Amino acid sequence: MAGGVGILGGTFDPVHVAHLRAAEDAREALGLDEIRFVPAAIPPHKDPRAPVAAAARLRMLELATANVPGFRVWPVELERRGPSYSIDTLRALRTEVGPTTRVAFLLGRDAFAEFDTWKDYATIFTLCDVVVMTRPPISAPLSLADFPVATRGVFCYDAGSGSFLHESGHRVIPLSVVALDISATDIRSRLAAGRSIRFLVPPAVQAHIESNGLYRSMQAS
Repeated sequence: MAGGVGILGGTFDPVHVAHLRAAEDAREALGLDEIRFVPAAIPPHKDPRAPVAAAARLRMLELATANVPGFRVWPVELERRGPSYSIDTLRALRTEVGPTTRVAFLLGRDAFAEFDTWKDYATIFTLCDVVVMTRPPISAPLSLADFPVATRGVFCYDAGSGSFLHESGHRVIPLSVVALDISATDIRSRLAAGRSIRFLVPPAVQAHIESNGLYRSMQAS
């Protein structure tokens, strides 16, 4: 099925080229019309004391995706009060696009391993396709053993597509993306030490960080 909207959430502190490449891999592989980057205001699974303010993270995302076809920044979680729960974002998107538009929720293999700790995680499977992105060197295929225990009975493996079909008709789709060993933590550490981040982030993001002195006085967390 081609078309639809992909959602990629995160703190994006800062956004870097591995985020962008993974989103492009997903957009192309799934035939999505657009990927929406959703910066979290207060991520429930991370230290809420983000190194830079939400407005700065949003601005860097806007610079990184400006004039990129198929990429869009959606600040819906920054506009809500309280912690940023993916279930709320997906419900808001369903209200916007209706019940028939394809929605693909993108997350990494590491995040999927903790999916049973997410708010209303079982309901997420009923609202959208869940795309589990894996970067080499991880090579082990996704299996039902990787799913939250309480949900394994409502999925079956579809050998034809290599995905897992939920009783709602949505799928969990494994997707291998380009291996780029880049992390926001490492970028913050480099900046705090006065080292170069060239080619790790888009040039416009690098220029914004440097002109505003972001992360320079902070120790990486």
